[in-house]
Amino acid sequence: MKKWQCSVCKYVHTGEEPPEKCPVCGVSSDKFVLLEEDTDLDTTEAEPAADDSKTDAPQEESSAPSDTDTPGGPFFEKFGRAAVYMEKAAQQMVKHHAHPMSVHLPNGVIPVVAILVVLSWFSGSELLLKAGFINSIFVLISLPIVGLTGFLEWQRKYNQAPTKIFKIKIGAASTAAICCIISIIWYLINPEVLEGSGSWLFVIINVLMLAGAGVSGYIGGKLVFKD
Repeated sequence: MKKWQCSVCKYVHTGEEPPEKCPVCGVSSDKFVLLEEDTDLDTTEAEPAADDSKTDAPQEESSAPSDTDTPGGPFFEKFGRAAVYMEKAAQQMVKHHAHPMSVHLPNGVIPVVAILVVLSWFSGSELLLKAGFINSIFVLISLPIVGLTGFLEWQRKYNQAPTKIFKIKIGAASTAAICCIISIIWYLINPEVLEGSGSWLFVIINVLMLAGAGVSGYIGGKLVFKD
């Protein structure tokens, strides 16, 4: 039986033909690659020819460094070093799973925020509402690193696949972030927000923040565990 691997999320499918759509990330069948054992002799015979091509004269011209991109050039001094460090940092973030780790903070705290807001709405406790506000500040602080690492992972690990599952994940995460910001600003403007006629809308915003985080987290888990 043949095995096909999705080139985007690395899901492996067993069958004579690849699936019409990846059940994990949703890309089409043309993104699947047939997994084969490298036992062909043609590849070993072609190696000497590949080595001979390295001695061609035109290659010397392409390998000659220009003044703008050499370590001593003026362009490198201004922008090159920063670009190299940024690229290395991005590689390390993706390699060491910075996004799955960083997303644990908001995904763990957001349910606490929503529960505290709902309890405060029913009980009228200002202390519970203030506790929910303080927890939402921790969520806000984590948003930049979560957003950056999430974008890097989508860009480098999943090749920026514009499939439905990624659109839903990005939309859900954006919804959670926007609701968090609105909730914080609203509370800062009016700390007695749950005592007015618009209290129900404030509660809905926090519950919607929880729903967005839940959907985004569920899809993220599906991409990681492939089931």
